[in-house]
Amino acid sequence: MELFIGILSLVMVTILLIIIAVLLDYYLGEPKRWHPLVMFGNCVKWVEFKAYPLSEYPADQLTDLRLRGVLAVLILILPVVLIAVFFSSLPVVAYVFDVLFLYLAIGANSLFQHARAVDAAIKKGDIDVSRREVAKMVSRDTDSLSESDIAKATVESTLENGNDAIFAALFWFIVAGAPGVVMYRLVNTLDAMWGYQNQRYQQFGWFAARLDDVLNWLPARLSAMSYSLVGEFSIAIKCWYSQAKFAKSPNAGVVMAAGAGALGVKLGNRAVYDGTSVERPILGAGDEVTSAHIERAVRLVVHALWLWILVLFFIAGGYYFV
Repeated sequence: MELFIGILSLVMVTILLIIIAVLLDYYLGEPKRWHPLVMFGNCVKWVEFKAYPLSEYPADQLTDLRLRGVLAVLILILPVVLIAVFFSSLPVVAYVFDVLFLYLAIGANSLFQHARAVDAAIKKGDIDVSRREVAKMVSRDTDSLSESDIAKATVESTLENGNDAIFAALFWFIVAGAPGVVMYRLVNTLDAMWGYQNQRYQQFGWFAARLDDVLNWLPARLSAMSYSLVGEFSIAIKCWYSQAKFAKSPNAGVVMAAGAGALGVKLGNRAVYDGTSVERPILGAGDEVTSAHIERAVRLVVHALWLWILVLFFIAGGYYFV
C-alpha cells in the first residue's frame, strides 16, 4: 500500500510540475537574457575549438576525430546532468528546481512565435521579411525561397520541433525527472550544432547525432501518434507507415510524415543546404502547403500538448481508482 501511495503521489506531482512549467512557458516564454541553452551553446563552441582545432583532419585520423567528438559530448553533458541531479535531490526546494529545469527545456512559446512571425510576414506580402523569419527556424538556404516554400519550411519546422522542443522534453522529464530532461535538451542542442552530415562534422558529430537519435526514438513515435490522434487519423497513420522509412532521419521522418498526414498536406521535396540541392521524399498527402497551414500546424501541436496532459490525468486517475 505504501508503494502504491508513493507511485500515486509521484504521478500527481509530475503532472502538477508539468502543468506549472507549461504555464510558465506560455506566459513568460523563453528568458530574454542569459538563457542557459545560449550559454551552453557558447560552451559548445569553446569545447569544439579545443577538441577540433583543425579545419580538416587527415583521412587516417578520422577514428581519432570520432573519439574526440565522443569525449567532447561527455565533457559538456555529464557535469550539467550531475548539477541537475544535485538540485533535484535537495529537500523542499527540489520541486522548484524541477519546474525551472523543465520550463527552460520547453520551447513551445518560442516555436509558436517564430512560426506566427513567418505567417504574419507572408500575409503582409513582405517576402524578404518572411525569408529572414523562416531562416531562424531552419538550417536550409532561404534567400530564394518562394512563398509556398517558406510556408512549407515553417510547417516542417513546427512539426519537427514540436517533438524536439516539447514532447521529447516532457517524455524525458516523466521518465527521469530534471536530470532526464536536461540530458535530452543538451544532447538535442549538440545534435543541432554538430549533427550535420558534412565533411567537418560527419565524424566529430557522429556520437551527438546517434545519441540524439536514440533519445528521440520513442518520443518521436509518441509525437507522431499524438499528431495522428488530434488530426486526420487514418491519413496520418497511412503516411507514417508508408513514407517515414524513406526519410533520411529515423525520427524526423516519422514525425513529419504523421504530422503532414494529420494536416492533409504534402511536405518534403527539394531543399538547398549550404548551396547544395537535396532531394527529399514527399511526406504526407493532400494539399500543397500555403501560409494558412502554418496556424493549423501550430494548433495541431497545441492540441497534441493538451492530449498529453489529459492522458497524464487519466493515468493518475487510474492509479487512484485501482
